[in-house]
Amino acid sequence: MNVNQHSSHPDHDPFGLSTFSDGLYIGGAWRPAAGEGRIEVIDPSTEAVIASVPDATVADAAAAVDAAASPAEGWREMPPRKRSEILRRCFELMVERSETLARLISLENGKALRDARGEVAYAAEFFRWNAEEAVRISGEFGLAPAGGNRIVVDYQPIGVCVLITPWNFPAAMATRKIAPALAAGCTVILKPASETPLTAYALAALYEEAGVPPGVVNVMTTSTPGPVITAMLDDPRVRKLSFTGSTGVGRTLLAEAAKNVISCSMELGGNAPFVVFDDADIDAAIEGLMVAKMRNAGEACTAANRIYVQSGIHDVFAEKFTRRMAALRVGPGVDPDTECGPMITRKAVEKIERLVTDAISRGARVLCGGRSLAGRGFFYPPTVLVDVSPASDMGCEEIFGPVAPLYRFESEAEVIAAANDTEYGLAAYIYTRDIGRGMRVASKIEAGMIALNRGLVSDPAAPFGGVKQSGLGREGGQHHGIAEFMEAKYIATSF
Repeated sequence: MNVNQHSSHPDHDPFGLSTFSDGLYIGGAWRPAAGEGRIEVIDPSTEAVIASVPDATVADAAAAVDAAASPAEGWREMPPRKRSEILRRCFELMVERSETLARLISLENGKALRDARGEVAYAAEFFRWNAEEAVRISGEFGLAPAGGNRIVVDYQPIGVCVLITPWNFPAAMATRKIAPALAAGCTVILKPASETPLTAYALAALYEEAGVPPGVVNVMTTSTPGPVITAMLDDPRVRKLSFTGSTGVGRTLLAEAAKNVISCSMELGGNAPFVVFDDADIDAAIEGLMVAKMRNAGEACTAANRIYVQSGIHDVFAEKFTRRMAALRVGPGVDPDTECGPMITRKAVEKIERLVTDAISRGARVLCGGRSLAGRGFFYPPTVLVDVSPASDMGCEEIFGPVAPLYRFESEAEVIAAANDTEYGLAAYIYTRDIGRGMRVASKIEAGMIALNRGLVSDPAAPFGGVKQSGLGREGGQHHGIAEFMEAKYIATSF
């Protein structure tokens, strides 16, 4: 195991933090918070404070809604082609500054630079995709079945949107919401995670440069999200809430939004099964698992959480997979040689430690890793466990880290039942050479997204979302993502 940490960061400002860290971005201007509070941003690799941002209050929430409501009519009425060109420019600027954005993500999030580069490319694609979709929003026209009357359906922007994003993909989770909302003609208020606010503010400056009018996108950070979000949802001008985060917080927000019957999109937790049948290409399955499990060091809602390997190949698979995991280089995200960066916080490491300890107490064996790494930074090594009890805590909870528990199974029916034995249903992975079997099992696994002989499921052109306790609605896709930010208006007429 190779841990290589930076002891400090240069005194200069290579990311331009000073241009936006002194203010909230409201109404196209950088302004201080109503209170004097600040939120420190910590580098997970070193535990050093790298910046601080304003701590928004309820008064700032009211100002943000005012700012978003002011240009709403003008943005809504702007020709779709013009909105499209602005979104396209956002894409182009993100591509031009991809390396700077990737390094900023690695610095505040800790993820390996190669993962951060992939995130920026993925995040930018939402602007390109929605720039193309913005000019294709159309309505419906038809004759009523009884004859005589005409049915006209128009799709209109839903209104001011509150967007709440997590820390694990600070660029992509924001653009996946902002791009379709803007394409639909909505204005937005983004509340990024307080652990990783710098990327959101950097992108706000980029949107302004791309031509997004003042107030169309607003960004505010807060350490008291409960009252701040409640204040926004209590404003009748807010008509949409889009949240990505834990199922527990999602339930709370749904209850809060219900008070004013606000439309909600929820992308919540996951507990993804990764199923490998005896007839699978073992090497291909391991390559896929390295992506599905170790992308962003396992800190992803789509990460493989329960790895089911059929008994005929279980031992060979476990041996080969363990060699791959043990060879990964652990280090700070900004180090280009790093393959597995730190966790986001000390609390995240402590959760992983609890899950591993519980699994071992129930009979699991550690093939590699299994202990926190000494020194500064929130590091946990790539870990493989076998003989894991399905009743262990990690079989029921999201691990959100570089820990891979392997479960042995015998039959197709058995693994389908095991895969579905969870309240979650976001993503699932299947490896088999028998495409008939793969499609059959995919149809029976309760998940919103299935990767068949692939380790990566996300694509801006595909609908992203889950079933059961994993959420409501979809993001991305040919029309799904924009549809979440529009309402259908039916006009009855005859002529």
